[in-house]
Amino acid sequence: MQKIIVMLCILMMASPAFAAVKVVATLPWIGSLAKEIGKDKVDITTLVKISQDPHSIEAKPSMIAAARRADILMYNGLDLEVGYLPILMEAAKNPAINPGNVGNLNCSIFVDVLEKPAAPCRCNGDVHPLGNPHYHLSPSNMKKVATGMAGQLAKVDQAHADFYRQNAQQFNAKVDAKLKEWHNRKLKGKKFTAQHKYFEYLAKEFEFTILGYLEEKPGIPPSSAHVQALIYSINKLKSDAILTTEYHNQTIPRFISSKTNIKRTVVPHDVGAGATKDWFTMMDSVIKALE
Repeated sequence: MQKIIVMLCILMMASPAFAAVKVVATLPWIGSLAKEIGKDKVDITTLVKISQDPHSIEAKPSMIAAARRADILMYNGLDLEVGYLPILMEAAKNPAINPGNVGNLNCSIFVDVLEKPAAPCRCNGDVHPLGNPHYHLSPSNMKKVATGMAGQLAKVDQAHADFYRQNAQQFNAKVDAKLKEWHNRKLKGKKFTAQHKYFEYLAKEFEFTILGYLEEKPGIPPSSAHVQALIYSINKLKSDAILTTEYHNQTIPRFISSKTNIKRTVVPHDVGAGATKDWFTMMDSVIKALE
C-alpha cells in the first residue's frame, strides 16, 4: 500500500504544470487587454506589430502557425482584419477558432458602433461597411469588451472562469477611476484636424470636435486642391492641432503644419506606440497629447 502511495505521489509531482490558454490576438491592444484579464493563465501571441498599418496587413506563415496552435483567436472586427483574417482561419485548419465556436472572439460584438454607412461604396474611399473600427480609444466600449472577453475566456477555460471575471471587474473599476482624471484634462470644446478617422469614439466621449481630415477620403491621399482647402479651413476655424499617428506618412501633416502654424501632434494609436505599456498608459498618453 505504501509503495502505491509513493508511486502516486511521484506521478503527481511529474505531471505537467497547468497549461496556459493560448491566445492569438490580432492587434496589440487586444493582446494587452487579454493579459489584463488572463494574467498568468494565458499565453499571448500578437500578430500585428505596432509599426504596421492595421488596415493593410497580409497573412504570413508565422501567423498561420500561431493560429493553428491557438485555443482562442481574438480580433478587432468591423472588417479591420478583412484582408488577412479569413485566409488565416482557413489556412490554420483549427476548428476551435472558426466563427461560432468558443475559440473565436470578435471583440466588436460588444461595442456601440459609430459611423455605420447607409450605403457603403468604394467611391467614398476606404469606408468600413460595418462602421468605424477604431473603438479601442473609447473607455465605455473597452469596459464592455473586457467583460465580454472575460466571459469568452471563461468558456474556453471553465476551471478559471471566476478568475477571469474578477479581473475584468478590476479592469473596469480602474477605468472608472481613470475617467475622473481624464475628464479633468479639459478636452471638451477643443477643435482638431485629423489625418484619419481614428478619433471619433474619443471625440464623442470627451466632447471635442474633429473639424476635418487630411485624407480627402478614408484611406485615400489628398489632392493638392484638398490640401489648399484644408489650410484655408484650419486658418479660419482655428484648429488646436493636427492629429496623426506614427504609422502614417508625415509629409503632408508637416507641410500643413508649416503653412498654418498649427502644431502637428503624433498620438499613440495602440498599445506599444510612444513606449506605452498597456491600455491605461496608452490612454494617458493620448489624453496628454490632445490636452
